[in-house]
Amino acid sequence: MASAAAPPHGGVTPEQLEQFHRDGYLIIPDALPPTTVRALLDETHSLLDSFSLAEHPMTRFSTGEKSAHVGDDYFLTSGDQVRFFFEEDAFDPATGQLAKPKARAINKIGHYLHGLSAPFAALLDPARNPDLRGSAATGGSSVAAGRKESHPAAVARALGFRDPRVLQSMVICKQPEIGGAVPPHQDSTFLYTDPPSAVGFWYALEDATAENGCLSFLPGSHRWAPVRQRFVRLPEGTGTGFASNEGPRFPPGEEYGEEKAAGEEEQGEYKMGEVKAGSLVLIHGNLLHKSERNTSDKGRIIYTFHVIEGEGTRYDERNWLQPPKEGFTKLYREEGIH
Repeated sequence: MASAAAPPHGGVTPEQLEQFHRDGYLIIPDALPPTTVRALLDETHSLLDSFSLAEHPMTRFSTGEKSAHVGDDYFLTSGDQVRFFFEEDAFDPATGQLAKPKARAINKIGHYLHGLSAPFAALLDPARNPDLRGSAATGGSSVAAGRKESHPAAVARALGFRDPRVLQSMVICKQPEIGGAVPPHQDSTFLYTDPPSAVGFWYALEDATAENGCLSFLPGSHRWAPVRQRFVRLPEGTGTGFASNEGPRFPPGEEYGEEKAAGEEEQGEYKMGEVKAGSLVLIHGNLLHKSERNTSDKGRIIYTFHVIEGEGTRYDERNWLQPPKEGFTKLYREEGIH
């Protein structure tokens, strides 16, 4: 990730940028207008209601660096598909049958929503990018200019990305009563580039609260917590697992290094990130973050995708997620916004 200077067209404010670099995450309220939130929720519910169980392999998704992850073909070939992964506790342990309606049993939908679902793809539409001032794309729209900070291209530009590529888009459903906890982890473990460059764009489509399993962050941990492991395809060609990271463990920059911990690893406390629907949370790939189990009767649906740097980094064949034949989606897709 390039060191950030003041963004030429905004993206995020200098104060927000400073906070992101200090804490490793940033909450931007009202990044999506209510109409967009509604459209994305409607699309999510339509997908949940309409997918078929008839030929579904009933793949479950488990989380955490110590847990067994899914590794079947349904999961490994989902990089250019829209597929459905069940919550582990949605099944009756005695019979192995679903114990919840299918729409209330899914952990996540992934991993190519930004390419195959029109409402989700629209978030990346260059026509909504106010950095294209005066172009035919925006027509000089004051509405677009008024929402400058919310467009992913503007945000990525502010963070210093030169050639941001979008990958692993997902709807995550923290289902009522059964939504599983996600232990502390770093996103760059799962989406490794050499050197690390991943940033998560996490949009709340419903309020995320302490009761329904909002995120929690260890502020500043991105500066001292190395990416020690990678989540990879196993050498034998089937399944996934964790392997020691032999490459760079931090992005370039003097601000990073294990020596920066200075006791923070032992003394640091996770900070809860309750957010309202429409909020955007940016998450540095080295940042330690987690979420608790949802034992409430209210779900928590979010949409997230990740951005990696396409210039000067290497994304290799060991990563579990492999690019579609046309490559990962360019976030800068119009002349004049590079």
